[in-house]
Amino acid sequence: MKTTCESRSVLSEIGRKYLRLSLILDLGPRRLRKLLDFFGSVDAILEASGAQLAGVDRIPNKLARAIAGAQNDDDVEKEIETAAAHGARIICMQDEDYPELLKHTADPPICLYVRGSLKPTDAVAVSIVGTRRCSHYGAEQAVRFGELLGQAGFTVVSGMARGVDGHAHRGAIRAGGRTIAVLGNGLASIYPPEHESLADEIVDHGALMSEFPMTISPTPENFPRRNRIITGLSLGVLVVEAGKRSGALITARLAHDLNREVFAVPGRVDYPETSAGTNGLIRDGQAKLITCLEDILDELQVVGGIMGRDLAEPSEGTSSTTADDSLPLGEHERTVLQTIRDGAEDADDICAKAGLESGTVTTALTSLQLKGLVTRLPGNRFALRRSH
Repeated sequence: MKTTCESRSVLSEIGRKYLRLSLILDLGPRRLRKLLDFFGSVDAILEASGAQLAGVDRIPNKLARAIAGAQNDDDVEKEIETAAAHGARIICMQDEDYPELLKHTADPPICLYVRGSLKPTDAVAVSIVGTRRCSHYGAEQAVRFGELLGQAGFTVVSGMARGVDGHAHRGAIRAGGRTIAVLGNGLASIYPPEHESLADEIVDHGALMSEFPMTISPTPENFPRRNRIITGLSLGVLVVEAGKRSGALITARLAHDLNREVFAVPGRVDYPETSAGTNGLIRDGQAKLITCLEDILDELQVVGGIMGRDLAEPSEGTSSTTADDSLPLGEHERTVLQTIRDGAEDADDICAKAGLESGTVTTALTSLQLKGLVTRLPGNRFALRRSH
């Protein structure tokens, strides 16, 4: 059995409790949210009886019994040992490095398995997705935009699949940027297997991530779940080549649902098998037509302006964390900044007092941090960086 010290290198004490719940079949993030809203804490859930659990909306009796009976540590310890053997950590929603944007989606993963590192700057991310059977043009554009976004300081998020995904990761790495790959299987194996060396490079320049237990194999139903994480980690999604039935279109729809920006690179009209989806998104007004980095920066408005300024003026020695008060603030940024001035610190408290949706507040907080006006504190709290 793993020692306590070894366990802590893989997950926190609170993470162990969430892991216990995440290993219960059919629980899932939405049902966990129901339970947390009802009982108030993960400890109260684990201490509840089957009858108490069954009294919660959408918790069937069989699942209630499974939760109440989840007192055996064997499965938890086995999962921890497997994660440790593959150099993975397990983080939960209450851990400091759980991605903030993802946390405020409708169904954030109960636990995330991570190989590599997560950084606060990963909140400024753009996803690149597209077909697995991309053309030479699609491969070129995926690498190009991966490089451009990486050079501009964005973290490039994708799914490490064949085709567009892999090329996007390579572009970000080539630019010396950060990249995160979200997998549709457990981190004990690499899929597709020919991307094993790419996976190692991604770990060195960012992270591999999955919500699936370590030994879960890739299956078709896993990938829509994977796609929601890709979207949830990002400020926007860029689609590079997609046919009419491409999974990338699912990711684009998820982005709309999360109020994320959707971009698309126009495809060749004589190759509908790789371009019908992307060109359709543009035609129907569901995606912004993108031909260069500046198009993305323009659509991301304040955050894009900051990233573009830093890219255009690298020699001035003025980073985004030393921005002065003359920087323009959007309406939501002003509201959030005033809320912090008035004494709100906790992210949830800021949402409530600002009267804004959590995703809007998270984006505003990210921008305010980039401008050097707000700093993040332990415990998902925020404070003014200087006297404003």
